[in-house]
Amino acid sequence: MIGNQQRSPRQTAIRLFAREYYESSLPDGGEGEYDPRFIVTKLGARVNRMFVCGVVERLERRDTERGPSYRGAVRDPTGLHLWNVGSFHPDLHIEMEELVARFEGGDRFLMACIGKSNHYTTEDGGFRCLMRMEDYAIIDREVYATWLVETANHTMRRIDALGKAQSAETTDSNALRDSGVPEDLIDGLGLAMNHYGDWDAEGYKVGVLQALSAAEGRVISFEEHEADTSETDESESADEPPEDDTADAPSSSDGDLDLEAMVLEIISEHAGDEGIDYDSIMKHCAQRGMTDEDSIEDTIDSLRDDKCEIMEPRFGWFKPM
Repeated sequence: MIGNQQRSPRQTAIRLFAREYYESSLPDGGEGEYDPRFIVTKLGARVNRMFVCGVVERLERRDTERGPSYRGAVRDPTGLHLWNVGSFHPDLHIEMEELVARFEGGDRFLMACIGKSNHYTTEDGGFRCLMRMEDYAIIDREVYATWLVETANHTMRRIDALGKAQSAETTDSNALRDSGVPEDLIDGLGLAMNHYGDWDAEGYKVGVLQALSAAEGRVISFEEHEADTSETDESESADEPPEDDTADAPSSSDGDLDLEAMVLEIISEHAGDEGIDYDSIMKHCAQRGMTDEDSIEDTIDSLRDDKCEIMEPRFGWFKPM
């Protein structure tokens, strides 16, 4: 005990799909020094720690004044879970270096990740969710399928509770309890309904069906996994967290828009099954009169990280989403 405060017990890691998490915009708790902080989802999950799985789609090292940090993303059937390993977590750095080397060498693999919920505010006031990695494991398809089924069950339980809560005339705890909302979801759903208002959970039900299909083996390759979920990328975009100086929002000037259109057109026209490599993009840009490599590289980063219009299936190679 320090002073009159005690550390709160360790929170249970919640299983949830990417879409439910990245569509969240409600922080809660953390008023005291040791009080846990939560992000409340639209389905009423109060997320302090989370357990997610998926195909690794993004993984890179960033060098900062405080030392190296690592950022990545894993894709489940509903979208991308963004995560980071900060300079304050050096015990994971050696393992992250090995994973980055594998990823940049073209390897793709399934990861299970446990971490703390986190969020930041973009320059335009947007709310972005990500996970601060605590631990991870490389997993096989069987483990991934089990996670998909279990997470689908947890999600459907929350969807069912939301339906019961919406039938109540108020968000009062007793009214939610009388409507049949499980005790562990009452507080979260009360907060969620007051914050998010009325909405239709049909899209989340579709995500559950996609996950169950993947668990049954209908998604048989990483490529199909990406193709099935590419339409979900728009809202998970990744304005980078503010700790990184390179995270400035892209300019909306006419020149920048023209360069974006040019780079996107080049990638779309010339990317084969493997994509198009960085040097070839530079060559095609030069043929069209653009030789500023820094601007082109910034544009590629923006199209990949901020607008999610292109992907980098292996280091230095790019494809349209």
